[in-house]
Amino acid sequence: MAVKRRAETMEENRSKLVAAARKAFAEKGFAAASMDELTASVGLTRGALYHNFGDKQGLLAAVVAQLDGEMAQRARERAADILSPWDRLLAEGIAYIEMALDAEVQRIVLLDGPAFLGDPSRWPSQNACLQATREAVSEMVRDGIMNPVDVEAAARLLNGAALNAALWVAASEDPQATLPKVIDAFTQLASGLRAR
Repeated sequence: MAVKRRAETMEENRSKLVAAARKAFAEKGFAAASMDELTASVGLTRGALYHNFGDKQGLLAAVVAQLDGEMAQRARERAADILSPWDRLLAEGIAYIEMALDAEVQRIVLLDGPAFLGDPSRWPSQNACLQATREAVSEMVRDGIMNPVDVEAAARLLNGAALNAALWVAASEDPQATLPKVIDAFTQLASGLRAR
């Protein structure tokens, strides 16, 4: 019983720290967020942070993974009612790019994430997105919806295009003005893979 309670407490502490970090990183940015303030805001110590995440960067990785997972889920939900596999794939990519306008996503995932965690294509959460794209591309190539193409190459290029488009929107001086240009180019680029 004590072991179960300890595991529950550890999970509660992890959840508290991720929620507090998400708020702090969104408001202040990763570099300016104080770990002492963050841990105190949820009644924990720095020791709890280090025990659960190793360091501040480990905490950022957990927050990015949570947010990136939510982004993928929101993109899937937005495209769920679309019957055409091709249109669904495009809608998911566009939905992902549009999330670059969300202040929390923009700050944490698209600006601070790459700056402090490195290449987003190497993040575990991006690998999950890549796998979903790989499966969709494989089915569309098999069904003749996409041109015969190397599935891995096409999946990586589509994922990379959506990710880089979102990064560009987030970093641009005028994200609202950049977004339509990016979506148009992404759609045209992806459409080159579609069978005629």
